[in-house]
Amino acid sequence: MKLKWFGQSCFLLASSAGTRVLMDPFNKWFGYKVPQVEADVVTTSHSHKDHNYIQAVKGNFHHLDQPGSYVHKDIAITGTLTYHDKSFGAKRGKNVVYVFSLDGLRVCHCGDLGHLLSTDQLNQIAQVDLLLLPVGGSFAISVPEAQEVREQLHPAITVPMHYRTPAMGLGGLFFARVDEFLLVAGGNARQVSELSLDPSTIADYAGIVLMAYQ
Repeated sequence: MKLKWFGQSCFLLASSAGTRVLMDPFNKWFGYKVPQVEADVVTTSHSHKDHNYIQAVKGNFHHLDQPGSYVHKDIAITGTLTYHDKSFGAKRGKNVVYVFSLDGLRVCHCGDLGHLLSTDQLNQIAQVDLLLLPVGGSFAISVPEAQEVREQLHPAITVPMHYRTPAMGLGGLFFARVDEFLLVAGGNARQVSELSLDPSTIADYAGIVLMAYQ
């Protein structure tokens, strides 16, 4: 599998067979260039425009925005209901955490998770090899909570997302820097432009991986 990051919480995941999943595409408000890519499946964790701008996606694709179990070609997808806040969605609504099973690996995208995970949610999510985790606070879990969620899920690899970068301009002031998460997580981070993994290479990237903005 291969993974690219387009900024905010938007990633393109591709299986070895070429099936493409685009997660949480965004509009132009946050300063990142809106990704113009083709995908077979598009997942949106919730209804905010920095996570559900499907108008940017090219081609014919299946759009998933609800909890449930799905299969598209060689990728199995499970969506677990969570919330964008600590009040069961009363403030910011619902959020779907997606797990993608492909090429012998399980990739978890947390969207804008707003709380620690319950036992039931952890059981639904189950094993995680690669965790895409919001670490910028403000609109999702706080920086310390992000580390707690990481400890709850025990991924081999954690890729931070949804944090302040220079590309965001003034909009980035609403978010924490990734350095703040690294300080709490207590580990060094490896930097890559693209992540290419299979079960035999996952140990080579164990820990925290920072992806370059594409």
